[in-house]
Amino acid sequence: MVNCKETCAVIIALHKKGFTGKDIAASKIAPKLTIYRIIKNFKESGSIVVKKASGRPRKSSKRQDCLLKFIQLWDRGTTSTEFAQEWQQSGVSASARTVRRRLLEDGLVSRRAAKKPLLSRKNIRDRLIFCKRYRDWTAEDWGKVIFSDESPFRLFGASGKKLVWRRQGERYHQSCVMPTVKHPETIHVWCCFSAKGVGSLTILPKNTAMNKEWYQHILQEQLLPTIQEQFGDEQCLFQHDGAPCHKAKVITKWLEEQSIDILGPWPGNSPDLNPIGNLWSILKRHVDKQNPTNSDKLQALIMQEWAAISQDVAQKLIDSMPGWIAEVLKKKGQHCKY
Repeated sequence: MVNCKETCAVIIALHKKGFTGKDIAASKIAPKLTIYRIIKNFKESGSIVVKKASGRPRKSSKRQDCLLKFIQLWDRGTTSTEFAQEWQQSGVSASARTVRRRLLEDGLVSRRAAKKPLLSRKNIRDRLIFCKRYRDWTAEDWGKVIFSDESPFRLFGASGKKLVWRRQGERYHQSCVMPTVKHPETIHVWCCFSAKGVGSLTILPKNTAMNKEWYQHILQEQLLPTIQEQFGDEQCLFQHDGAPCHKAKVITKWLEEQSIDILGPWPGNSPDLNPIGNLWSILKRHVDKQNPTNSDKLQALIMQEWAAISQDVAQKLIDSMPGWIAEVLKKKGQHCKY
């Protein structure tokens, strides 16, 4: 069986030999209307290639497409249905589906908004100051920093998301749901790490909030042993954020008395500059997989999985710091992916 191009060539060859469209149709190599169209196109253009049909006319002009893109970039939270209604005011009667196709042509797709801490002008300015100050630091320089942070862990889904494989109709099957409770028990955890590996991790007692007294106790009992174990007599820097208990006078005085130098000043609302955020993600993901059902199991798993994090993982996170600093500078102090 001949293909389309070969069919056209055969029809034109027969036409040149004096066969009529009716004669050629009798051979049943193509429908009669197709044969007449091919012969007509050959007479008009001298080519056997049939012009592709233009298709259905677009409902919008390039100018109207540009207007739609401008409206979308002005308010990114508007739905395609709302866009279609606004577009109609400029004289374009189009469906929400058409709106989505036009936006897709410009690479604009609808996705769930990323959740990030609010950045004020001061936050952005402080982030730029910090990154410019340390822009020339190498991975080796960052390897002399101990990073620290606190984070909550909750029973029944600490990370807040879980993927399951299921068939149609199994959405609410017991093995396919993530249990939730109204008031999940929360455990507050403090930890630190450096390029040399994970450091100390401590779990605060139940119903205990971090304050300056607890923070000084943690620094005394957890940070000092980590510094001694990982750096010995070598000089290192300590990183912590600007939480009120971290900036308390008693904490500042204690750090000075211990001759512990601080990295910073640390910009507010900047978890994307602290590589320990990635360690939290790794830790919570590993803990979640084991589905702890009570506080004791949760605490035991946190300690177990923290100790299992290899030095290679810690080293890779520290090695990525120059890239994060450059990314924040590139984005002029705005959020970056981490």
